[in-house]
Amino acid sequence: MSVAARPLERRRSGVLLHPTSLISGDGAAERGALGAAARGFVDWLAQAGFSIWQVLPLGPPGGGGSPYWARSDFAGQPSMIDRDELPDLNSQRSDFEVFRAAQLDWLEDYVLFEALADRFKSPWWDWPEPYRAREPAAMYRFARETRDQLERRRIEQWQFDWQWRALRSYAAARGVYLFGDLPIYVAPDSVATWSARAQFQLNADGKPTLLAGVPPDYFSADGQLWGNPLYNWEQAERDKFSFWRTRLARQLQRFDLVRIDHFRGLAAYWAVPAGAATAREGRWCPAPGRALFQALAADFPDLPLVAEDLGVITPDVEQLRIAFGLPGMRVLQFGFDGSPDNPHLPHNYQHDVVAYTGTHDNDTTVGWYRSLQRSDAERVEFYLGTAPARLAESMARAVLGSVAQLAIIPAQDLLQLGSQARLNTPGTVSGNWSWRLTAGSLTAAQAQQFAPLNHVFGRVSGVQT
Repeated sequence: MSVAARPLERRRSGVLLHPTSLISGDGAAERGALGAAARGFVDWLAQAGFSIWQVLPLGPPGGGGSPYWARSDFAGQPSMIDRDELPDLNSQRSDFEVFRAAQLDWLEDYVLFEALADRFKSPWWDWPEPYRAREPAAMYRFARETRDQLERRRIEQWQFDWQWRALRSYAAARGVYLFGDLPIYVAPDSVATWSARAQFQLNADGKPTLLAGVPPDYFSADGQLWGNPLYNWEQAERDKFSFWRTRLARQLQRFDLVRIDHFRGLAAYWAVPAGAATAREGRWCPAPGRALFQALAADFPDLPLVAEDLGVITPDVEQLRIAFGLPGMRVLQFGFDGSPDNPHLPHNYQHDVVAYTGTHDNDTTVGWYRSLQRSDAERVEFYLGTAPARLAESMARAVLGSVAQLAIIPAQDLLQLGSQARLNTPGTVSGNWSWRLTAGSLTAAQAQQFAPLNHVFGRVSGVQT
């Protein structure tokens, strides 16, 4: 069995579930997601007629656990590794050596960065100058002193890669594509800012001079001050966008399809001065999106990308997306402002979009509905032709039945869970990213509920036998 070559060549459906939600157990007894738990979820997807598994960024997160605050775009989060299914280094030594050689361009920087962070217990800009500046002699001495620790970290990243490759092969054999997510920005205290300082707008000490965010929007009256460093786009153009080309190449080693987070920031970005109290103090600055995507298209002609085009979208952003043939996003929860022209209502969709009931940044559909004023709730019920008890099911049916080429439903909405299962609340720094999918929650009976929906709406699995 195999899947077809291009995931969006026909209508499909999928489920949004970050692998950390599959981690089971507690503390030292936790079992990672990438073994039996992930295979079981893939099996359920195939049984239910879904052929896309969408995840969030896989890198090791910084403070707060946000996958969008990753310490490395290229490394995998160690807690996802299933320790019960580790490859045997003695019998798989050649695979490890191939991995190490193939990933040399990022792996050595990553293991050194994490070892230095362990030693100094501070952001890299507070390290002693020889390490902050990556002086060759100091780095050589440190590598010799910590050779065993560095090797353990290399092996750990190989174990992640080994399990991910096995998972991707398992999914492909069952007609399931893996849909990844590339954050537009990196964390301030990350391997990228330490090893490629010229790519970012940093001061002499390595701290950001301008911070990323968005102006006031649906999620926040003060906007969102994310705090990530912004790119030095002039340097990026001089480098022929090699930094971004490498980022995307690595993602496409792991995924069949990749979402570009905050796509509008590649047309123009919101720049907030360091030290500002809120994102309201920012301003729009132009970004060389067209030149960037021309460079990416030269490397990857099919551009298997989805543009996250939510928020403040101006004509230049839409023109950039259309020029490179990238599907955009529509979120049904955003559709009910009373306007029949709202682009998030299914009757206004075009086929080149990915339709969601909600995203990882939204409340669950049940939680969102319960928070509505009665007049707004009645508008939702009337549009969907449904009763309150069937609201989540009707929302899922609406996106599955739409003309959108791809429909995605968060796992929490499949299970009709309330706000206690919300994954992230934008603008907050605690209480996020910790929701877990209880083992056995997705049953064969539920798969049989969705399989006929996927079939009748032309989104059946892409398995070929």
